Amino acid sequence: MTRHSDIAVLGLGPMGRALAAAALAAGHRTVVWNRSPGKAASLVEQGAMLAPTAADATREAPVVITCMIDYAAVRATVTGPVAGILVNLSSGHAGQARDMAAWAADRGIDYLDGAILTPAPTIGTPAATILCSGPRALFDRSRPVLDGGSIYLGAEIGAAAAYEMALLDLFTMAVGGLAHAFALAGAEGIAPADFARFARGIGALLPGMADRFAEQLTTDSFPADVSSIASAGSAVSHVIDAAAVHGLDTAPQRAVRSIIERAVAAGHGGDSYARLASRGVSTRLRHP
Repeated sequence: MTRHSDIAVLGLGPMGRALAAAALAAGHRTVVWNRSPGKAASLVEQGAMLAPTAADATREAPVVITCMIDYAAVRATVTGPVAGILVNLSSGHAGQARDMAAWAADRGIDYLDGAILTPAPTIGTPAATILCSGPRALFDRSRPVLDGGSIYLGAEIGAAAAYEMALLDLFTMAVGGLAHAFALAGAEGIAPADFARFARGIGALLPGMADRFAEQLTTDSFPADVSSIASAGSAVSHVIDAAAVHGLDTAPQRAVRSIIERAVAAGHGGDSYARLASRGVSTRLRHP
């Protein structure tokens, strides 16, 4: 069944199905496997071959993509021979990626680690972004059947996972802050659509801030040319007071204020907010 396939996709959640569908649309002979075979029905209708077992899927395909909930799930699934390159697009941190690479090496498996940064609907479109790290030769061999948005980050196997976790950190905190802001606005009687009009402007500030953070962290210089850590502490205190009046959970804001207070106590109150991300300060903040 799997003979003459170009790619195997293991794990058919929304992202796995999107990857398999994109491979089919690009003309690649695609074999799929999922613990619940019913999820493969639409892909089979599009021309995919359904493997009865994961081992059947990995036995012949030159590129095997796994897209599962975590690295443990991949190890539990890939128990048979892998004839080609194993490209793992499951989520996990950099240490887990390095452990996975060692696991693969012990079994003689060529291994690339990766991370998908964009939603499932983007897969197969120019908007897709898939980060990959590991041996360059393996990336070059697998790239023809990977989504067109694949980007090579280098030989360090944990690089893709490291990027993914840091970007998920940004996304999680930003979306959590957005939800909390809408709750606070609603508690004050502000209509969601009216609030969204101004909330969009806050999001528009982030690209410029990201560039300033990068420049200041690179030069290890943190002039407060826009605002200081101390002024940010004052602002978050106002937010905490406002949210507390309405009985909203202020734990995230209080955590931010605690970090700021420790930085101020360490003598960085007059520096820019980027100072909180500097190596010396951020490590000390973990161990006050």
